[in-house]
Amino acid sequence: MTWDDVVAIATALPEVEVSTSYRTPALKVRGKGFARLRTEAEGGLMLVCGTDEKEALLASGDPTFFTTPHYDGHGSILVDLATVDPAQLSELVEEAWRRKAPARLVRDRDADQAR
Repeated sequence: MTWDDVVAIATALPEVEVSTSYRTPALKVRGKGFARLRTEAEGGLMLVCGTDEKEALLASGDPTFFTTPHYDGHGSILVDLATVDPAQLSELVEEAWRRKAPARLVRDRDADQAR
C-alpha cells in the first residue's frame, strides 16, 4: 500500500481533505487531522485510534503495527504501509475518520450506508 492508496480510501469518506501536518502529507476532516504520513526517516503512517485498539494491535505481535515513545499514552498507531493488509487499512482509516469527524457527519454517513 502507498500514500496514494490511503488517500483513495480516505477521500471516499465525507468531507476529507488532503492537507499537511508538520510539513508532511496528512488527511483531515473538517480541519481535524486523522492520518499523517511520517517522513521517510521516521517511517510509517500515523492513524488516530483508541488506546484500547492500539494496545490490541501492538499485542498482536504483527510488525505492521508499531509505535515510538513520542506516541506513548496517545490514541494513535503507526502502520507500515509496505506490509499492511488492504482491508485492515481501510477499516483503520475509516475508524480514524470516525474519531475526528463531527457526530452528525458520522450519523449521516451511517444513514446513507443503511439505505
